[in-house]
Amino acid sequence: MDGNGPIALGAFHGSNEFPIDWKEGERELFWILDDVHCPNPMSPMFYDIGGWWLTCDHMFRRFGTPFASDWISKNINGYLYTAAIPADSTLRAESSEFQARYVPRVPSDPQYAGKIGAYMGAVLPHYAENFMDWWQGRIRPEIERNFAYIDGFDTESASLTALAILLEDAIDIHDRHWKIHWMLNFSQFSATMALNGAIAELRKDAPPELAGRLQNSVEDRNWDSIEALWRMKELVKGDADLTKAFQAATSKEVVQALEGTEAGRAFVRDRLKPYQEEFGHKSIWSHEVVFPLWRENPGPIIEAVRGYLLTDYDYPKTIAAVRKDLDDAVRELMDGVPEGADRDRLQSALDQSLKMNPLTPDHHFFIDQGTNARLRTVLLAIGRKLVAAGVVDDPEDVMFLRYNELRALIGDPAAYDARELASERRDLREEQSAVRPPEWVGTATEEALAFPYASLWGFPEKFYREPPTKTGEIKGLAASPGVVEGSARLVMSLDDFDEVRDGEILVCRMTNPAWVVLFTKISGLVTDAGGSASHSAVVSREFGLPAVVGTSYATQQIKTGDRVRVNGTTGVVDILS
Repeated sequence: MDGNGPIALGAFHGSNEFPIDWKEGERELFWILDDVHCPNPMSPMFYDIGGWWLTCDHMFRRFGTPFASDWISKNINGYLYTAAIPADSTLRAESSEFQARYVPRVPSDPQYAGKIGAYMGAVLPHYAENFMDWWQGRIRPEIERNFAYIDGFDTESASLTALAILLEDAIDIHDRHWKIHWMLNFSQFSATMALNGAIAELRKDAPPELAGRLQNSVEDRNWDSIEALWRMKELVKGDADLTKAFQAATSKEVVQALEGTEAGRAFVRDRLKPYQEEFGHKSIWSHEVVFPLWRENPGPIIEAVRGYLLTDYDYPKTIAAVRKDLDDAVRELMDGVPEGADRDRLQSALDQSLKMNPLTPDHHFFIDQGTNARLRTVLLAIGRKLVAAGVVDDPEDVMFLRYNELRALIGDPAAYDARELASERRDLREEQSAVRPPEWVGTATEEALAFPYASLWGFPEKFYREPPTKTGEIKGLAASPGVVEGSARLVMSLDDFDEVRDGEILVCRMTNPAWVVLFTKISGLVTDAGGSASHSAVVSREFGLPAVVGTSYATQQIKTGDRVRVNGTTGVVDILS
């Protein structure tokens, strides 16, 4: 940086092992690897359509944020990196190419950040106060109507042209839903920050983990999906034919056995298929289009029910414990606060935050999972038409085409050699998967590390973290309090789900809502990615599981069968043997 800009704390601009093609103005930004949402190399189609980052300029414009004007993406060796552009960025003056690419989204006034902050301060509390009413009365019904349109579309009899237009509709819906996501996120963020500020001012003696416990939810679509699995488990447990079917070696054989009895066929018709339709719009990694959905393959559902049978999972007991812990946390917060204006202010902030708690799992269900899943279903429908036309060999091949390549093929099947493109890119993705990408690239500054959303990936703590001082010790972020020792289970793919045993400690890159079925079996959690507000941390607190997140290297240093100690209070994981 020049003498007038932020001071660089560190920089990584590429290496022989991880080369980076920089465009003018980009290397001055701090780019974070998005291993929270996209820990794997991205498919060309998903990156072209875009994910959560596409509507960030709308979010920053709508709320008048003083800390950023956009949040942009960069595909580096297949991996998603994102960087925030400061609201009064000096890059406008430094880079003509940067200006051409990004300035339409950046305010022209260099004093913009200082002037606009008061606007955000005025509107954010209004969003926090009203958003749940908007969500229930207007926004969620809009999302459900959009889903009904896509789900009810007759893709089998539709022409390829009609499906091309359906894809454009799905992309428009996707963009709209992610705008809603950021409205929701900022509204909830405002309520949470208001509560945390009130706690810091009025309850200085409160233990640090209390704020996290107050974010738990007990009524949301996440718990609905778990309750539905538990009800299936109870039905199987009480029927001899169903119990015998679930003793088959694989999920495929379980389904075959179910089809062989009247009780089994009724189970598939009345329980399994309805569950797929209601809760099956998710995959092991929701922020992609290459991973099969549960509605396509019932295997994960079968394995979840099987796991519930083996552990005799008790949903009523679990949800009662979560509810009790939340009630206890509320009492711990309010006990000892004397009657008066301060108590009323703390109670008001608490009530507002509690009201917003279900939006964390619900927005995952409707947007992160459900909206991205509908993109996949439309793309697969197009892929099936292209297979029938002899353009590709597998419907999944369309995920490895670029967006405009697919559109060109729809117009002219001879426009590209789609088979060759898909084959080359599948191979490239396999090669990219073997690379361990750095957690950040570009230039680190205090200002960049202070970007509010950087904490989702564990920054700035990750940047300043010292290397381990002793062998067998892994440091991360304290995500959910408590200490547990047990046998580790390394899970890197959906195929590993059915290997998880009761009481094991789950070690993985990251989790999302599709992984919640494992939280009923494990005793603790360790992840490579994430911060204290990530999915792994939030759900661990809901289930009362000690968790350490954002370790960076746990999946490289811990293997299945290792005995480990997880201290979710200090953020340290010890490999004992």
